Parts: sequence; structure tokens; C-alpha cells
Amino acid sequence: MKNETILLVDDEKGLLKLVETILQKEGFQHIVLTMTAAEALTQISRRQFDVIVLDVMLPDMDGFELCREIRKTTTTPILFLTARSSDFDKLTGLALGGDDYITKPFNPLEVVARIQVQLRRQRMNRNQNETSVGRVFDYGAICINKDEGRITRNGTEVACTSKEFELLAFLCENPNRVFTVQQLYERVWGPFCNGDDKTVVIHISRLRKKLENDPKQPDIIVNLRGIGYKFIPPSMEGER
Repeated sequence: MKNETILLVDDEKGLLKLVETILQKEGFQHIVLTMTAAEALTQISRRQFDVIVLDVMLPDMDGFELCREIRKTTTTPILFLTARSSDFDKLTGLALGGDDYITKPFNPLEVVARIQVQLRRQRMNRNQNETSVGRVFDYGAICINKDEGRITRNGTEVACTSKEFELLAFLCENPNRVFTVQQLYERVWGPFCNGDDKTVVIHISRLRKKLENDPKQPDIIVNLRGIGYKFIPPSMEGER
């Protein structure tokens, strides 16, 4: 039996039961079903979830707005599962803090596989935290503590999603090294995830807004046009 706790949020009871049944067959037993945003927020206030699967079209609140509310209190991975399939909707979901976006109709086994990818990545991070030391990148104004999963800017903690943190941590581990968008996607999201270049670009844009003095003229996460991105530690900006 798997110990992770999963929250499913959708106003279609049949869909909830379908996904729940598939997850149970895969060994997941701690599954909470909710049909409204209010119920979801209540559950999130009561316990810590390992993954949240979220519909966009809910009766009492837009799922994008719900994602924004969830991100005020937790970095738990959020997977959107929705009939809204336009590129604009997908980009909106990712920009607001979603970690993945699946459109209906869907293959239930694919949903389970996407959930397992998120959980596997979390387990790997926890194991690394238990065995690694000296995993603090302190650049004065900006500090990234991998052991605590915290980012601070000028002493104030910066709220970020799990994927934002993983992306920044990866870049910190490889300072001044250029990565293509595809390389970043494979290193952070995994080679078998379904996504596109926009996913990486959106996450970098969100990090810039949180870390750069001027996000439109970044000094830390810079873009080499036609090549890719690289992280320049603030204390080493002069080497750019």
C-alpha cells in the first residue's frame, strides 16, 4: 500500500470515482474526493497532500482562481484535469502554479502515470535531502536552501511552486552553464513527461519576477538568443 495522500477536485462524481478506482488498483489508499473549491480548501487546511488533481470548471470558483489560493499556502504539485484544452488555458494554468495540465477526454492510466511522476520526483528530493549536506546556495541578497526547500530574497521568503524550486536548484547546481529549453525540461520535468517549450519559458518568467530587480532585463537567469538559458550567480554577475 502506498502512503501518499492525493486530493481529487472535480464536479463530476463519476469521473472522481473512476480516477479513484484506478489509483486504488495501483495501491493508493489515501484519496480524498471533493466536488467544490470550498471543500478542497477546507481539506487542504486540515492536512498535507502529496498531489492535487484539479478541474478548472467548478461550481463555486474557477479552478485557476482556486490554484492561486492553494499556492498561497502550499507548494504541493497541482495537476490540472479539465476539458478546457486551448493553449491559452494551458499557459494560464501553468503560469498560476500548475505543474502539469491534462485535457479531457483522457486515458485514466495516463493520469495515474502523471501522478506517479510527481510523487517519484518528490521521493527523490526527500531522499537527497536526507543524504546530502552543504546544499545551500547563498548569494547574499538571494539564498536557496535545498535542505529546507526555501528561497529567500533580501531576507524575505519567496513563495514558489515545487517545479519553480526544482528548476532554480538545478540551475544553481550548474552556474554559468548554458542549457537549451529541451535540456531543462528533461532535467526538471523528466524525459517522459508530455509538455512543450512553453512550460520551461513560463517557469523561468515566474522565477524572474520573483528574483530579478528588473524581470524585463534579467541579470540572474539570462537568455542567450537561439541557444538557451544560463544562471549567473549574483555575486558573479561581472563574469557574464
